[in-house]
Amino acid sequence: MFKGTPLMIQGTHSDAGKSAVVTALCRIFSREGYKTAPFKSQNMALNSYITRDGKEIGRAQGVQAEAAGVVATTDMNPILIKPTGDYQSQIVVHGKPFQNMKAGTYRQEFYEQGLQVITESYLRLQKEHEIIVIEGAGSPAEVNLNDRELVNMRIARMTDAPVILVGDIEKGGVFASLVGTLQLLEEEDRKRVIGVVINKFRGDVTLLEPGLKWFEAYTGMPVLGVIPFVSGLHIEAEDSVVLDSYSKDKDDTKDLDIAVIRFPYISNFTDMDPLFTEEDCHVRYVQKAEEVGKPDLVILPGSKNTLGDLQFLHESGLGNRIQSLADQRTQIIGICGGYQMLGEEVVDEYEVESSLKVISGLHLIPMKTHLTMEKKTVLSEGMVEVEGKHLPLKGYEIHMGVTTVHEREDIIPFVVLADRTDGVQMGNIIGTYFHGLFQNDRFREELLNTLRRKKGMSPITNRSSFERKREESFDRLADVVSRHLAMDKIKEKMVEFQRLNKKKVGEAYGESV
Repeated sequence: MFKGTPLMIQGTHSDAGKSAVVTALCRIFSREGYKTAPFKSQNMALNSYITRDGKEIGRAQGVQAEAAGVVATTDMNPILIKPTGDYQSQIVVHGKPFQNMKAGTYRQEFYEQGLQVITESYLRLQKEHEIIVIEGAGSPAEVNLNDRELVNMRIARMTDAPVILVGDIEKGGVFASLVGTLQLLEEEDRKRVIGVVINKFRGDVTLLEPGLKWFEAYTGMPVLGVIPFVSGLHIEAEDSVVLDSYSKDKDDTKDLDIAVIRFPYISNFTDMDPLFTEEDCHVRYVQKAEEVGKPDLVILPGSKNTLGDLQFLHESGLGNRIQSLADQRTQIIGICGGYQMLGEEVVDEYEVESSLKVISGLHLIPMKTHLTMEKKTVLSEGMVEVEGKHLPLKGYEIHMGVTTVHEREDIIPFVVLADRTDGVQMGNIIGTYFHGLFQNDRFREELLNTLRRKKGMSPITNRSSFERKREESFDRLADVVSRHLAMDKIKEKMVEFQRLNKKKVGEAYGESV
């Protein structure tokens, strides 16, 4: 029935729920027995996923591959754009840094090369999979960018994909967004849209029905489904805009208060997701010194611009607050860029991330970091010691720095790997390059119980597996979406497009296949 058949999900704006819908469809098609792959030609994100061969792609595509039950590859996200500041981004091509570019330079000088990279990646996926679920970015109605865009209707035309347009009703104005987007599309592109989906609906759907009927009559476009808001999912978010919905204030009903420093260039914030699943923990993201309070744990997460974010800590007063809490024996954990900030100094002589070149750290660990031109991306595993217990630890490393720690008796390595050590454990201070730290169930349990004992509370044993919760979330999301989408009609349209559109992908780019 399907052979390299595409379906594309686009949205009226960022955070419309495209990634979640793609994740659900990957799970749905996989459960039906189809070998399915996600595809996002170009992704702008600071959340990374490391493939088995040590390459870097957008985290959403890695998660979507897991939902589909396939191994993630760089073909699923051949181009990753990682903003570093000053209107400049690091361009990652097939999982490796290619070049730092300003937006205008990228748009003018990289377009043809990028299109060829994308085309070749898609062709490989098409040969190996029965269904390819393609995700767009932002909105296809960005008329100022559409002549050289690489992620929305240009990709739909290249792949001969039918398109479903997703609108987010939670933000309001969903009918205006959908109608406006459709009207701004070129006629050829509008014909590719097989229907729309209204996402994140709360309440009685019968109250929405007059609007649905009006929309279909006005546009001639079918509404393929109304997806209700699904709470309590443990699936990583792609866009840092989600952080705006997280709390900044302490919740006194929870036993443990965890403050995460929200840097301007925060990356891989999904490291904290497992902590949100723990019933005794309240996790909050803070941007001001006065928001920190007296938490039980402070986490400095990853950063795409370590020197710039370290400067932010100094200027905002957050640096002084973190140092004060460290002196009070509060548990401090720095991950990747956050780890580098805990040292004496960070040097960027090659201006890999910033023009600052050198900046003083928080002086909580006697060490210095020099940023290098070479990025380390690798899956890693080793052993850690917590309260006398030796625990296995799995994670991934993604950084462009070499950290040198001064030898002292009160400093021990945090992770012991087969051929080396990583990070530092020094009293109440932990620093490590390991992302995915809290996804390790035993480590997370021991860490949280250590914090509980410190407050005179009884430990909680047999905490739930985070991976099991993720799998359950994939299935629950797929169940909800399959119930509320016209899946039979969608598959009919996919087959119809496959039959009617004989044009090959390579020919759309101007080459024979």
